[in-house]
Amino acid sequence: MPKSFLLNDELHRYIVEHSTPFDDLRDRLVAETEALGGIAQMQVAPEQSVFLTLVTRLVGARQAIEVGTFTGLSALSIASGLAPGGRLICCDVSDEWTSIARRYWKEAGVDDRIDLRLGPAVETLANLPAGLTLDLAFIDADKGGYVDYWEAIVPRARPGGVILADNTLAGGSVVDASVSREMTTSIRRFNDHAAADRRVDLVLLPISDGLTMAVKR
Repeated sequence: MPKSFLLNDELHRYIVEHSTPFDDLRDRLVAETEALGGIAQMQVAPEQSVFLTLVTRLVGARQAIEVGTFTGLSALSIASGLAPGGRLICCDVSDEWTSIARRYWKEAGVDDRIDLRLGPAVETLANLPAGLTLDLAFIDADKGGYVDYWEAIVPRARPGGVILADNTLAGGSVVDASVSREMTTSIRRFNDHAAADRRVDLVLLPISDGLTMAVKR
C-alpha cells in the first residue's frame, strides 16, 4: 500500500484508520493493483484517494481533468466527488492499465462520468475545445512533462479552480543535492516553475509523496 516516506507504518496505519474508510470496491482495486508488483507504487495512497474526493466535492467540480490514470483509483476518487452532471476527462497512454480502471469504474457506477482518452496527454490537452473551463485538475504522470501539463491546464482553470500535482517531494530527494536523476530534476524544475507562477496561490502539502495544491487567482 503506497504511503508517505515521511511516515512509519504505524503512523500511516493510524492516519488511514482515522479517515473515511474505503469500501469493498476500492479495497479490491488496491489489492489487484498491488498484485502487479513494483509498478503498483504509481497508485495514489488511501488517504490521498479520500483527499481527492473531498477536494472535488468542496470546489463543486463539474469539469475535471486527470493527467495519468494508471489503474483508476484517483479517477474513481475524483468522479465520486463530482457535482451532478459532472465530467472527468482522463489522459493516459496505457490501454493495459486503464482496462483495469474501466472495470472498477463500471462497477462503481461512475463510468458514465469519465471520458478516457488514450494518447499523449500534451496532444489531448491541446485538442480540448477552446471554451472548456476546468474546475479541478490532477497531474500524476511522467514527471518530465509536468511543466507542459501545467502550462496547458492553468489557463483553462476558472478563478477558484484547483490544480493538484502529485509526487512533488520525490521521496525527499528534492532537497538532496547529490541526487541528479531525471525524475528528481524534473520535479525540482516543476516546483520552481509552479511556485513562481503569479496566476495561482499554492501550497506543497506533505501528503503521500508530496501533493502540490494550487488555486487559480
